[in-house]
Amino acid sequence: MQDLKVLCEKVIDISKETGSFIRAELHKVKIHDVESKGTHDYVTYVDKTAEKMIVEVLQQILPEAGFITEENTLNTQPREYMWIVDPLDGTTNFIHGVPCFSVSIALMKDSQMVLGVVYEINLDECFYSWGGGEAWLNGKPIRVSQQPTLEDSLLATGFPYHDYSRLEKYLELFTWCLHNTHGVRRMGSAAVDLAYVACGRFDAFFEYGLNAYDVAAGSFIVQQAGGKVTDFSGKENFIFGKEIVATNDLVWEQFIAKARSAFAKPLN
Repeated sequence: MQDLKVLCEKVIDISKETGSFIRAELHKVKIHDVESKGTHDYVTYVDKTAEKMIVEVLQQILPEAGFITEENTLNTQPREYMWIVDPLDGTTNFIHGVPCFSVSIALMKDSQMVLGVVYEINLDECFYSWGGGEAWLNGKPIRVSQQPTLEDSLLATGFPYHDYSRLEKYLELFTWCLHNTHGVRRMGSAAVDLAYVACGRFDAFFEYGLNAYDVAAGSFIVQQAGGKVTDFSGKENFIFGKEIVATNDLVWEQFIAKARSAFAKPLN
C-alpha cells in the first residue's frame, strides 16, 4: 500500500485530467446523447468516458483495490480497499450548462474512508484529504464553519428526484429550515455541497436518496475538516444508507433533533 498522501496526489491528478475532458465537452452534448437510467436519472457519453479514464488510472496505481462506480465501468466484490467513483456528479447541471458539477473519488479500507477528492470543475477547486491529514482546498487547509446556531446558518440540500416515498417528511424539514435559517441552497451536486460544508461556505447539508458514490469523498472531507456526518437518526449509516446530514460540530445537535422529529427516527 502506498503512502496515502502520495496516493491522494495521484488521485488529484486524475481528477483534474478528467475534469479537463469534461470541461471540453460542455455544450457539445446533444439531446440524442442523453440516456435515461431511471426517473430523472441521466447519463451521457461524457460520464461513461470520464469513468473509464478514472478507472484505468486507479487500477494502475492500486491494483489490489476493488471498485464501486456509478456507470458500472467496473464494479467488484468487496475487497480490503475499494475505490468509490462518481465521474460526473451533477450530470443534469452539465447537460443544461449549469456551472456546478464535479468529479468525486474516495478510497475505503475495511468500510472506513481513508482518502477523498472532490474536484469542482467550473471553479477549478479541488477539495481533498487523506487519513491522518488535514482537509485542503487547492493547497490551503480548510475547516468547517464556527457558526453556533442554525438561526444564522446557511444550509444546502438536494431535492428527491426518483424516490418520493419520504417527500412529505422531507418537505416538513425543508419548510422548517426555510423559516428558521439564513436560507437553503440547492447546487445540484451532493459532492460539491459536502465540500462547501467542509470549507465553511455552508453550515449544514442534508439529503436522502443518495448513493455511496455521491457522498463518500465529500463526507470524508467534511469529517477531516472538523465536521460531523450522520444519517437522519444521528447514526453512522450515511455512506450506504441513502440519507445524510453533514454539519459543523456546533449546529449538529439542533439540526439532527429537527431531522429526527420530521422523519420519526428516534436516536437510540
